[in-house]
Amino acid sequence: PRYRPDWASLDARPLPAWFDRAKVGVFVHWGVFSVPAWGSEWFWWHWQGEHRADYERFVRLRYPPGTTYADFAPRFTAHDFQPREWAQLFQRAGARYVVLTTKHHEGFTNWGSPVSWNWNSLDTGPHRDLVGELGEALRESNIRYGLYHSLLEWFNPLYLADKESGFKTQNFVLKKTMPELYDLVLKYKPDLIWSDGDWDAPDSYWNSTSFLAWLYNDSPVKDTVVVNDRWCNNCSCQHGGYYNCADKYKPGTLPAHKWEMCSSIDKLSWGYRSTMNIAELMDVASIIEELVQTVSFGGNYLLNVGPTKEGVIVPIFQERLLALGRWLDTNGEAIYESKPWRVQMENNTDTVWYTSKGPVVYAVFLIWPQDNVLELSSPVPSPATQVTMLGFAGTLKWQKAPGEGLLLTLPSMLPSPLLSQPGWAIKLEGVK
Repeated sequence: PRYRPDWASLDARPLPAWFDRAKVGVFVHWGVFSVPAWGSEWFWWHWQGEHRADYERFVRLRYPPGTTYADFAPRFTAHDFQPREWAQLFQRAGARYVVLTTKHHEGFTNWGSPVSWNWNSLDTGPHRDLVGELGEALRESNIRYGLYHSLLEWFNPLYLADKESGFKTQNFVLKKTMPELYDLVLKYKPDLIWSDGDWDAPDSYWNSTSFLAWLYNDSPVKDTVVVNDRWCNNCSCQHGGYYNCADKYKPGTLPAHKWEMCSSIDKLSWGYRSTMNIAELMDVASIIEELVQTVSFGGNYLLNVGPTKEGVIVPIFQERLLALGRWLDTNGEAIYESKPWRVQMENNTDTVWYTSKGPVVYAVFLIWPQDNVLELSSPVPSPATQVTMLGFAGTLKWQKAPGEGLLLTLPSMLPSPLLSQPGWAIKLEGVK
């Protein structure tokens, strides 16, 4: 069927199956904001849009008088950017897809956009096609490629004029936003478009429904592409492909619609900050906990890193990603391609979470019980019930619990390297 440029038709499109199966992705925020590497990726807005004193002081103390945001672009060098090394890292992290910022709200494009003269990564800064290079490396590693793209640009004169008109004019959309979106799709054939910067204006201004109808009907990726829900000022959690709803969204119950939780290792920023300290970063246990909760509720988990202006993913971010990957090497069977079970968590405790694959149920527990006995009250055992633990050979002993469910005797592993991991997965066969 051909999709019409209206939400009723577009929202009826089935989501390509690869996305729900993937479960785990890595988000990359990289741009001119990586040069000051201070505060957050909203640096330009806080400095020149809001005139925040701390940002003004930072620029005054670090840069020559009269410095503009455009002066940062030549320092965005990407000298050390090794796309294959990134792809290898993301693969070892267990990511099945990666989403790169092609353009943030600052308007600088990480590819040679023909409508972003001199404010793109080919004309200035790296003098490289960052979007293309990473895409090539990811495809070699069989990782799906997503492109983040901001609809708006804070200080673009065309955008400001349209805004001034109450969005009655569309010069910015026709000359900038849409040409770039079509260019990205035709040039890089992305598996995913992660739209953002939607909050100011309605879909009639952005022409989002026309673009999505073309994307689903006639584009080179019409059968495989997945999009999120940030296409106009009241689309979030309502329209589009899968739902983001809000940054770091946690639903608390099982949503009826496919969704994704985006989170950042640096709790205070999406872009790289040179001043971050260890207390401001997510530890491995928190990352695993967010992943497990998200997948239990049917979501995908998109974990963000911000590379430096040279294109280095700093060792502490690498360490977190590799720890996630090691955990998934053992427990990924309970995560990838799983579906939510009839119960998401054990008796509203947030330490045991369920997923399923066909008749098999997985219980992921985040705290090791002191007496090595794990009580699960939700699964109903049968004479055929078999219990194993991922990463551990052999079956586990179990008995019916006095009330409902079953009591599992865990392997006594203290002290052991398996015990230091944050979370373990029990595989239950022959339960209801």
